[in-house]
Amino acid sequence: MSRAVRFHEVGGPEVLRREEIPDPAPAPGELLIRTRALGLNRAESMPRRGEYGIDPVFPSGVGYEAARVIESVGAGVTGFGVGDAVSVVPSFTMTDYPMHGEAVLAPAHAVVAHSEHLSFEEAASAWMKFITAYGGTSWGRADLTALTGAALSASTPTAYVTEVAGQDPCARVVYRGTDGHVHELYYLGGTTSWGHGDLTAISGAPVLAQSAEPAKKEG
Repeated sequence: MSRAVRFHEVGGPEVLRREEIPDPAPAPGELLIRTRALGLNRAESMPRRGEYGIDPVFPSGVGYEAARVIESVGAGVTGFGVGDAVSVVPSFTMTDYPMHGEAVLAPAHAVVAHSEHLSFEEAASAWMKFITAYGGTSWGRADLTALTGAALSASTPTAYVTEVAGQDPCARVVYRGTDGHVHELYYLGGTTSWGHGDLTAISGAPVLAQSAEPAKKEG
């Protein structure tokens, strides 16, 4: 037996339950992972609220990302063995493979070897935001990359993806502050994280310049 996070009705965080369930057995093409770290994104809260576009199947689990070691391997799986350290790439539906549990099944196509340069916590929190960034910036070279929702978790990965793709490493961020003004911030590229003022979700890089003007209403 192991613990898993599940819900039996849609609603707020209060509908989540930590339940004891039997350890699942991997079917062909699947791996059983004994987790150490789990990823938490907006995508985990939306199904619980009934707002994800895929109806939950009750009792429903949640979670797209997890990391630690393989406990057992299903038939036909190659390239992985018991005891291998791995993380999970979100390329499936949570109704099929919920990750928020102590022992979880994952399709082999969504499992990757764990990098020795990352902690399990870092590995379990990286894939969703970098895939989001890559999916939104998979195009040719441009003079400007606009980061909308700049305080969201995918903003820093987007800066990296655009820089690797050959974009100008100096980023321009435009956001509306709580003071009702539109602010423009300029940053040097190649930093781990960035932020200023209302951009509280990410912090670190030097602000090169800042300007502000009253927000203009359209129409």
